[in-house]
Amino acid sequence: MRAQWGDHVSYSQERFNIAYLRHGPLRIENLIGSVKRWAVDVFTSNRRLSSQKRAKNLTGVETLQKQAQRGSTKEIQQGKIIEWLWHLKKKGLGENSIYIYGQRIQQLAKQCNVLDPEAVKETIAMAEYSATTKAYDVIVYSEFLKWLKVEWEPPIYKRERKIPFIPTEAELNELIAATGPKTSTFLRLLKETGMRRGEAERLRWVDFDFERRIVRVNNPEKGSNARILPISNKLIGMLQTFQRRKERVFSSSIHNVFYRQKKRIAKKLGNPRVLEISLHTFRHFKGTMLYHQTHDPIHVQRVLGHRDIKSTMLYIQIEESLFQSGEDEFHTATAATVKDTCKLIEAGFEYVTEISGTKIFRKRK
Repeated sequence: MRAQWGDHVSYSQERFNIAYLRHGPLRIENLIGSVKRWAVDVFTSNRRLSSQKRAKNLTGVETLQKQAQRGSTKEIQQGKIIEWLWHLKKKGLGENSIYIYGQRIQQLAKQCNVLDPEAVKETIAMAEYSATTKAYDVIVYSEFLKWLKVEWEPPIYKRERKIPFIPTEAELNELIAATGPKTSTFLRLLKETGMRRGEAERLRWVDFDFERRIVRVNNPEKGSNARILPISNKLIGMLQTFQRRKERVFSSSIHNVFYRQKKRIAKKLGNPRVLEISLHTFRHFKGTMLYHQTHDPIHVQRVLGHRDIKSTMLYIQIEESLFQSGEDEFHTATAATVKDTCKLIEAGFEYVTEISGTKIFRKRK
């Protein structure tokens, strides 16, 4: 059993198993890197799983239930988890989704026997985290049992959608300015386009068209639409300082760098609100401000790539809450030439009207 992964290198299920057991629920890209680093000394001696280990794997519902009753070993549980994640990979599930599924099932496996549905149900019920997280755990575990061909009566938890934190633009700009060159470029890209972290991490140099000032999102996540988004000259200038050593523009570990830097920056700025900013916050900010500027939910839907307009409605709710006074304050500016107009647009100003040949722009304070 072999499959082609993102870098067009063939990996057997055995290699996937070894990498996962050794490194835990890392991202698939990281697993690939780990596999390459110690391929010589590990894979040479472990080309195939021994028949004894294969015999230990659970086969069939009856065997599964018997193992669950007498307490399956951690090794058997891990083996089943790995096989399931490999199954999801072959089905074409996105790497971020596989990563999250792996995290949740491993968290359950630390607390109970995941081959015993009743034990899992009790563990979820006793957990102290939110009903939304419990509901997600039920979804993940139901998929796991579906693959095992085991039926259960899933508990019902109502998912509670919280209103996301929306910082001010000044706070985002301060955070971007305080990070390193690559991280600041990555954050500015998220702020300008509203794309998801995983979508940005998968961008290749060929996805950028600096002449037309656009970027193509050809690897959308969560079933979103592919899209073409505008980018500023400032962002292009930042990207052009990079050395093109690899096909992809950003490292898959750049999000870890951001979270390490964020704590230091929050302390330096003396602003604890910075700690509330995640990489997905930039997407929420873009959606909210774009709707505030246009009041066009269809346009916001296209930019964010939502297939369902219901996902876009969140930003209408946020915008109405943030700007309920109706007394918005703006900076104003004028432009008489094309060059001046371009500068104002790149600075975030929006066109309002034209008086006596002079274009009037505004930007929210």
